[in-house]
Amino acid sequence: MTETTDTPKTGHEVIQSYLKTIDSSPGVYRMLDSESRVLYVGKARNLRARVSNYARSSGHSGRIARMISNTASMMFLTTKTETEALLLEQNLIKQLKPKFNVLLRDDKSFPNILVTADGDYPQIKKHRGAKKEKGNYYGPFASAGAVNRTLNQLQRVFLLRDCSNAMFDSRTRPCLQHQIKRCSAPCVGKISPEEYRKTVQDAQKFLNSKSTDIQVRLAADMAAASEAMEFERAAALRDRIKALTQVQTAQGINPQGVSEADIIALHLDQGQACVQVFFIRANQNWGNRDYYPRVGPDVDAAEVLEAFIGQFYDTREPPRQLILSNEIENPDLMADALSGKLGRKVELLVPQRGEKAELVDGALRNARESLARKLAETATQTNLLKGLADAFELPASPQRIEVYDNSHIQGTNAVGGMVVAGPDGMMKNQYRKFNIRGDELTPGDDFGMMKEVLTRRFKRLLKEDPDRKLGMWPDLLLIDGGAGQVSAVASIMREYGVEDIPMVGVAKGVDRDAGKEEFHRVGKRPMALRHNDPVLYFIQRMRDEAHRFAIGTHRAKRAKAVGATPLDEVPGVGAARKRALLAHFGSAKAVGRANLSDLLAVDGVSRALAERIYAFFHERG
Repeated sequence: MTETTDTPKTGHEVIQSYLKTIDSSPGVYRMLDSESRVLYVGKARNLRARVSNYARSSGHSGRIARMISNTASMMFLTTKTETEALLLEQNLIKQLKPKFNVLLRDDKSFPNILVTADGDYPQIKKHRGAKKEKGNYYGPFASAGAVNRTLNQLQRVFLLRDCSNAMFDSRTRPCLQHQIKRCSAPCVGKISPEEYRKTVQDAQKFLNSKSTDIQVRLAADMAAASEAMEFERAAALRDRIKALTQVQTAQGINPQGVSEADIIALHLDQGQACVQVFFIRANQNWGNRDYYPRVGPDVDAAEVLEAFIGQFYDTREPPRQLILSNEIENPDLMADALSGKLGRKVELLVPQRGEKAELVDGALRNARESLARKLAETATQTNLLKGLADAFELPASPQRIEVYDNSHIQGTNAVGGMVVAGPDGMMKNQYRKFNIRGDELTPGDDFGMMKEVLTRRFKRLLKEDPDRKLGMWPDLLLIDGGAGQVSAVASIMREYGVEDIPMVGVAKGVDRDAGKEEFHRVGKRPMALRHNDPVLYFIQRMRDEAHRFAIGTHRAKRAKAVGATPLDEVPGVGAARKRALLAHFGSAKAVGRANLSDLLAVDGVSRALAERIYAFFHERG
């Protein structure tokens, strides 16, 4: 790696100076500004040739010319192959988020369906995250909604259980799912293990696109049951065939010639991009999702699509085929990289005719319509932010609004919530929760809670971004409360020297009706907005979102506290040993009264752990 930081200049001369120190190896380069912030990360088959292109004084697009003019230094890392360089480039882009790169901003994982492998009666359920649990996984699905729809279909047709193992083991009579014909009630022996296993196999065949075979077998079973005068069984099989037919009819796009592929279509307009991804598995459409990567005004489709694919599959398993709307810059290189990740061949196709082209056209239409909606929403949001600036006499439209609220029940399980809004709407990846720690606070002291939350927030900002250059500082604070809360927050802001951040308290009017809110600011009289002012509705939506987030966080904390026991505080007692101890003794209190020999009788409890548990409870007493 080569790095030089002693050149005071920026631009072509700086880049030219590196040509003496690099060779023709493949690798990754970084361009940095005068404050060592990464402007751009790129890969090259030949580093010297690529850098010499940047060293030219003309012939660049506006975006590249701006990037070159800001470049004060460069860093290089050579690799053995260009494929390695491609993978490293995408990792660095996701990690560093350079200003001039195409950047995928939404990196959520996708849910799967899991058919567990435990016991005589496997469970079918939604799964997200690492595939550590034993069983068969089917996916990915585009969203939780797509998984839930498929699970509902599977329950209607195959009557599989979706309850947890604990609930399954504790049932003494069938639950509501059995009453509405969504479960065969294996918990109470309404179906034998052998028969249930057959339905599990049928469900897996359905998820592998072999539903026609299932219908043929079910029809034969129904005829045999009818001949044997088992009319109740025949009717049940008839209902399953009918449900399966309805599911196949409702699925919509089910390509015959595409068994496993992601359909990826890109639409560019007004310096914005939308990428639409359809997931085709087992010849079935398992949903779609749209993405809006950050792009510059003069990027081309090939660059955007290649960057999207590299970042999208960085942490995901690619399918056998990627069917694209546009060619990318290095299709062979990308195919090699994805094939190495998957361990089998991955094809990249840009179809011109036939069923695959029709699938791309459908995805492209969705991308075009989604981007049009996004642009319209952005224009509306821009107007709302400008209206907010006018209403509260701000120097400019706020780019980051932080809204705060607290939630508790008589001071217990108190939490603070922060939601963030900006030009693209609510920024959910920026939301933060604060567990209220103040032991000296009076239960229900909202002023004290708000002071603690804002103290912790500003301490962190001053530590992580003291120069306010990383975009982490708010342009406007909205506080749920009136003059008292505003005064409390103002004292914190004075203490930390951040009084230049505008702050507004949002309080209900005298009748506590939505629409009659009063707005409080330091040193100014309370004010109100017109009842039908769009800015008022915008503030109400942000305030309600903060309230929803704070309440949800509080409820989660309260639910966790309900299940808490003193065993949670014993070092070495995890979830599995906690369950074993409670199952053996019946309660945490009984565990505390147990002697060493009783504790040693519990499966998984060693002598050292038994002594630790015994000492924990008896030293406490």
